[in-house]
Amino acid sequence: MKAVAACDACGKDYDEPITVTQGQRSGVFDSFECAAHVMAPSCERCGVRILGHGIQVDAAFYCCAHCARHAAGTESVSDRA
Repeated sequence: MKAVAACDACGKDYDEPITVTQGQRSGVFDSFECAAHVMAPSCERCGVRILGHGIQVDAAFYCCAHCARHAAGTESVSDRA
């Protein structure tokens, strides 16, 4: 019988969990959706989860240049294409 682990996001018991590690943080999840919900940073302005490249200004993360310009007050950022 396989070992079962509970998902850190939803609590579902799952016999084939994934482990995601980011720096010193790690978690056990039943899906990438749950992993993204817990591990992905949120935009400092709008709160959306950043699943792509995003933009970092100083220590803050933003989902896009629009949010970075409005929140950080900088015009020197642009989205990556």
